[in-house]
Amino acid sequence: MLTVLVLAPAAVAALLLCLPRRTPARVIRAVWLAVTAAELGLTVAVRSDHPAGGGTSHEERARWIPSAGVGYHVGVDGLSLPLTALTCVLFLACAVYSLRGTRRTREFAALFLFLQTTCLGVFVSLDLILFFVFFDLSIVAMYFVIAGWGHRDAGRAALKFFLYTFVGSLALLLGFIGLYLAASPHTFDMVELTRQNPLAGRAAYGGAVLLAIGVGLAVKTPTVPFHTWLPPAHTEAPTAGSAILAGVLLKMGTYGFLRIAMPMLPDAWRRYALVLVVVGVVSVLHGALVALAQTDFKRMIAYTSVTHMGYVVLAVGAAAAVGGDVAEARTLAVTGAVTQMVSHGLLTGALFLLAGVLYERGRTYDMGAYSGVAGPAPVFAGLTGVAAFASLGLPGFSGFIAEFQIFAGALGPRPVATGLSLFGIVLTAALFLRAFQRVFLGPAAPSDAPGTPRGFTDIRLHEGLAVAPLLALAVVLGVAPRFLLDLVEPASRAVLGLLAR
Repeated sequence: MLTVLVLAPAAVAALLLCLPRRTPARVIRAVWLAVTAAELGLTVAVRSDHPAGGGTSHEERARWIPSAGVGYHVGVDGLSLPLTALTCVLFLACAVYSLRGTRRTREFAALFLFLQTTCLGVFVSLDLILFFVFFDLSIVAMYFVIAGWGHRDAGRAALKFFLYTFVGSLALLLGFIGLYLAASPHTFDMVELTRQNPLAGRAAYGGAVLLAIGVGLAVKTPTVPFHTWLPPAHTEAPTAGSAILAGVLLKMGTYGFLRIAMPMLPDAWRRYALVLVVVGVVSVLHGALVALAQTDFKRMIAYTSVTHMGYVVLAVGAAAAVGGDVAEARTLAVTGAVTQMVSHGLLTGALFLLAGVLYERGRTYDMGAYSGVAGPAPVFAGLTGVAAFASLGLPGFSGFIAEFQIFAGALGPRPVATGLSLFGIVLTAALFLRAFQRVFLGPAAPSDAPGTPRGFTDIRLHEGLAVAPLLALAVVLGVAPRFLLDLVEPASRAVLGLLAR
């Protein structure tokens, strides 16, 4: 079932490219929408068949390059299944959002379906080379999304994105080869490498491998100082591309920390975890402060992603603390990190789709060009307000559940770092409230102002159908998170058990 889940979008993408160019755009969009809906249905089926007690399910193995210790090995557990579901939800939302039409619809839909395959492949891979292949192909797909359908300076932003993340992926591959060479027998299989713990007691070697893997994942996350590719990529990308870049691709880095670095390099991770904690705190504060200074709505949202991913890095760093008195706190921190990944994907995906609505009406992201938008567009203002309040961690939304777990889990092991990170919440509240006030409240701007053409229309049906379910899921997770936590907590305890070896 997992193979069908992963490869079906790419297969349909190939079929779309084989259709005649005169195929109506509405047919292309209908196929795209049907495939993404079917993918979400398959994910629900996988979740319903997943064992309640945790562990890996739906494993599939096949020989691929046996002479090099490489195999096709996929499966899901409490870490990967939430992100697989998040991926399918966001790709469905982007398909709905794009129903209005885009340039070169056939190529756009095919590229997004291929991108969905690469994202799902990363989260279900249980072989390092398979993980790397999907990881790298996602970079290629997103490069063409930005360069082909982005704004005026899209070419430069796409190139910067590609070079940064491709160099990071090369560092990641170097670390994978280091793990392969240390294992006996040599293998790239994640399950076998986790069982062997091949770098136990080899401090220098383990530190070098962790450095290579850590840099590769930090670029993708992104953390300070490897984050400079993110704002231009988001600003210049098309709306659907920004939603997937923030909602899914950034999670590949933090997921890699939990799936690869922590269980396969436990000694090195415990030794250097303080570095991760410092990087997390710096990312939280730097991202929030720079976001506060932005006048571009979309660029501001991009910098908040640095802050929210910083919380995840802080949590996984704090989880390396030793001592029985913080054991439960460490589980809480890791569970909060996974919850934050899901919450950030839903909320930031919704915010970028809403930013696209703003740009479509006013042809600019400059917040100074707008005022009083809530008057002619009350539903749009309401949805943006919900997304903003949810992103700053207001109770009743998924962001509160995630951040509460992270701070509660990290406070015992790392009290100073956690205290400093709390300022990120205050800064995030300030920047979102300021942006909302500037754009939606106050007197209406003159009808001939640059960003407010006459007749600013409220949100359309396809836009609302794309955004509203994401916010509804954020509310459900904020009010009744147990269905997610029951899935994540056993996997978190398993990771921490491996880290404690």
